[in-house]
Amino acid sequence: MSHSLFLAPVISESVSRNKLGGSSILSSISLLAIQESQGAPLAVSPLTWLRSLGTETHLVLPTRGSATLKYELDISKNTTSCLSFLATHTHSPKDVSAVLSSISFRTDGMIVVPCSMKTLAGIRMGYDNDLITRAASVTLKESRKLVLVARETPLSSIHLENMLEVTKAGPVIFPPVMTFYMRPKGVEDMVEQSVRRMVDLLDLKVGEDVEIEAEDEGRWKGFEWEEKKKDERKLIEGGTTTPQVF
Repeated sequence: MSHSLFLAPVISESVSRNKLGGSSILSSISLLAIQESQGAPLAVSPLTWLRSLGTETHLVLPTRGSATLKYELDISKNTTSCLSFLATHTHSPKDVSAVLSSISFRTDGMIVVPCSMKTLAGIRMGYDNDLITRAASVTLKESRKLVLVARETPLSSIHLENMLEVTKAGPVIFPPVMTFYMRPKGVEDMVEQSVRRMVDLLDLKVGEDVEIEAEDEGRWKGFEWEEKKKDERKLIEGGTTTPQVF
């Protein structure tokens, strides 16, 4: 059975202090739901990143989701208790009476990550059979930001049709595509880059005391030709390469 992982931040008008780094952000509440679907690293990173920004998180965590965690994560991160520790609150996807299911629970947006094709179809059809799809419906009804991190390949015409139709209601389809311009050293670097782009789409208002360097990390700053030329000159001097034209 294919399931998905879900994230949704909520912004209020007060300012909260981050216990980890001391940075501030407009007080926010985030929802992250994890189900049995490949892509567990994409779930842990949003929790960690949003926590570093000082957001309050609500985690929807089914018991069976722990199987995927153990297969895809290191032993220090592969338990439901670890994810629950990173979150402020934890909910069951069966608890459709939770605050997340009400339009009175104001949010700034929501991310489903990774979003399975089953969950995508449910959101498209308005089939609110659990807390995840219900919260997504609330997000759409209130015209809030909804990001669906669709992790599936190859895609059938049914998948593509569901993606097209759901975007007409406002959500953003965000495939977690690998990027190489930052010269990632491993899978973790690529995951971090994708997660920061996901969070960007929520347009969270970061406080002034958040370190600019940390906030801008992983962003494209243009080709650094001079640095590349310096690196090449060092290699040429060492006799390990031939000159190239830039």
